[in-house]
Amino acid sequence: MNEPPRCTAIVLAGSRDPGADPVARAAGVPIKALASVGGTPMLARVLDALAASGRVARIAVVIDPETLRLPPPALSELLQRPGLSTLPAADSPSASVVAALDRLGDDVFPCLVTTADHALLTAEMVGRFLDDLDPHADAGVALVTARAIERRYPHAVRTFYRLGSERYSGCNLFLLRRPAARRLPLFWQELERHRKRPWRLIAAIGIAPFAKFLLGRLDLAGAMGELTRLTGARAAAVVLPFPEAAIDVDKPGDLALAEEILRQRG
Repeated sequence: MNEPPRCTAIVLAGSRDPGADPVARAAGVPIKALASVGGTPMLARVLDALAASGRVARIAVVIDPETLRLPPPALSELLQRPGLSTLPAADSPSASVVAALDRLGDDVFPCLVTTADHALLTAEMVGRFLDDLDPHADAGVALVTARAIERRYPHAVRTFYRLGSERYSGCNLFLLRRPAARRLPLFWQELERHRKRPWRLIAAIGIAPFAKFLLGRLDLAGAMGELTRLTGARAAAVVLPFPEAAIDVDKPGDLALAEEILRQRG
């Protein structure tokens, strides 16, 4: 049996407003990626999970250039791992991914994208996502149902999106499998540019699919179909059975929840 191809991993560790992140302030660290969860910086946990998965050949950490100029000792140690490189963060997550793809060259695919605040990421989550993704898809996104999260962690505060009869939360876990998948972060970048102008956002998506979404008539398969239509890259979703996969650390409350989950893991 052939071994699955190993990925390039892009880990987004930048900040829209370095020095003002509430998680970093609560943890007493210069950047959120260094906030400790279970005694280990979040970035280290993400890097450990990627390495343990056996599915990643090299890792690029995208981080703010000013942080790299004066790295704290803990960050210096993290960034000295074999097979790890750093790239400068751009103005937004989507722009950072687009720039990273350009810098990493033609052999960047397949490319796994995640974030440094994914403190509960495990090798099992990575493997399950890659194994369950439709092999014909150019790109994939990992999701978890609201029911799975609320059943296990009823007090967790997450953002859910209703697609058909189900609600989903994103997992900050994406795969760009082939060159055609470059179109997805470019489309994401366009949506980010319009986030403060709803009419432009609706125009970019299309009135008909936007209306179907508002009316609850757009299910998950339909949403992936619309994304494929809009970008020209075949998109697919994987619904993971791990509620923790959707719990990243955006707020101090998330930090406390992640600590509690790790205590439960033992």
